[in-house]
Amino acid sequence: MKRFALFFIATGKNIGMNKELAVIILAAGLGTRMKSDKAKVLHAVCGKPMISYVLDVALAVDALNIVVVVGHQADAVKAVCSTAPNVKFAYQEQQLGTGHAVMCALPCIAETAAHVIILCGDVPMLRSSTIAGLLREHTQAQRTLSLLAVEMESPVGYGRIKTNARGQLSGIVEEKDATPEEKQIKMVNAGIYCVDKMFLKAALERITPENAQKELYLTDIIEIGYRNGEKIGVVVTEDAEEVAGINTVQDLQFVEKRMARRLH
Repeated sequence: MKRFALFFIATGKNIGMNKELAVIILAAGLGTRMKSDKAKVLHAVCGKPMISYVLDVALAVDALNIVVVVGHQADAVKAVCSTAPNVKFAYQEQQLGTGHAVMCALPCIAETAAHVIILCGDVPMLRSSTIAGLLREHTQAQRTLSLLAVEMESPVGYGRIKTNARGQLSGIVEEKDATPEEKQIKMVNAGIYCVDKMFLKAALERITPENAQKELYLTDIIEIGYRNGEKIGVVVTEDAEEVAGINTVQDLQFVEKRMARRLH
């Protein structure tokens, strides 16, 4: 597949308190494949709840406000996150998909925010420098929407990045909805976005649950932006481990080992 985005080497430095930036962290799910009654984002990685690592990344970009979407064991998740400054909470009573989770968070976004970074609470290996790079490329290119992607040899379980004949981003197809040909695509969505707030609001009003899981997919905003002629693009990271989500006990054990190596 032709690479259709520039690699961006971030400095890792804070970009300063930014009144035009907000961060949404998706953290409402239970995570049934963890085989535990504990909310997934509360499971510890090297003695620290995994969502705390993601919250550290959000704080590092100095957004005006951070919105954590909670659901299962909401009070416990709030207790972990509430010590951080600029944090608000949105409650997702029913888990109807990632698009629905972001809808729940939008009323908590500051009026001054022009752009929204969307993170997942189960990706503790994510580095703040990667998000700083995503934000810089997004703003320098004056895009409406930018997403983080990674190329994987075995992309099972991930949404595939679709491109047009010119190699431009045109959409994302989730694995359960993908054709056999689409499943051969190795460039996948990391589930991390930087989006113009007004476009995000308008696009979420247009998504529907017409898919295999009958959920409101956040990924549908990519195709909406493409069809509208918006300026959209991808930032590609070479480190697949950094954006690996934790869904199972085996995933947790894998990330625990990698995090221990990073910390020591």
